[in-house]
Amino acid sequence: MTTDECAETDEGSGTRPRPQSLMLSFLGNFVLGRDIGVSSGSFIDVFARVGVSEHAARSTLSRMARRGHFHRERHGRQVYYGLTRRCAEILADGERRIWTTGVVNQDADAPWTLLSFSLPEGRQRDRHDLRSRLTWAGFGPLGNGLWIAPSELDACQVIDGLGIDDNVRVFHARPAAPTEVGRIIADAFDLADLTARYRRFLERWDTAAPVPEAPDDLARLLLLMTDWLQTIRRDPRVPLAHLPDDWPAVRAQKLVHELHGTYAVPARAEAERVLDTVPMPPSD
Repeated sequence: MTTDECAETDEGSGTRPRPQSLMLSFLGNFVLGRDIGVSSGSFIDVFARVGVSEHAARSTLSRMARRGHFHRERHGRQVYYGLTRRCAEILADGERRIWTTGVVNQDADAPWTLLSFSLPEGRQRDRHDLRSRLTWAGFGPLGNGLWIAPSELDACQVIDGLGIDDNVRVFHARPAAPTEVGRIIADAFDLADLTARYRRFLERWDTAAPVPEAPDDLARLLLLMTDWLQTIRRDPRVPLAHLPDDWPAVRAQKLVHELHGTYAVPARAEAERVLDTVPMPPSD
């Protein structure tokens, strides 16, 4: 499962993020890798800072626990929520997308990845999950069960755990005449929508004024990283050589790195001050 599947939303930059998307950002920034559980009261405190009600915060915690993202422990009168290994893997996948892979692809010479699949009608859930994973990984549809990504990807990681290995065929290839790369990109990917998402992100965050709904740097970091992950979730990382010279993802990625550098230290200090935690390593 990917961050994209877990969020279960098609938010774009400039819309109010759903509580579960905010939850993933909070966990990735303040819980992942620390082997801690966080009290329900602390979640309610933090999420109130970004306009999420106590009822919505509790509902999100319960829903994510039911789906296997949290395990719970009671200490006295407090309930603490720690990550499952499954959730930790989802969060690590998002961290790689943001900080390792990034959205600026300067490798125009790498082969592309083609993936075809055929699933019977009775496996609609598998088809939905596969499409979500393909989109998150950078694939776009060419039609008739054929998807393409403009880079060399390990498809085994994309389909891992779905039980569809016998239904999938994968190739690495390079475009050749008479194929027009620009036409393939236009057919498989909605670059106009992606451009609009990056521009909305820049309009919101490329400003000297603090974000109005964020009272402190903890809230600002939470909103920033949620907004960024939702902005990049459908970016296939088309090589810059095939994109307009003023491709907005370049400036947007530079900005998010700069703002993260500004907010991260005070945000983590505030988190240390307000979070009620207990030791709780990830569980199965």
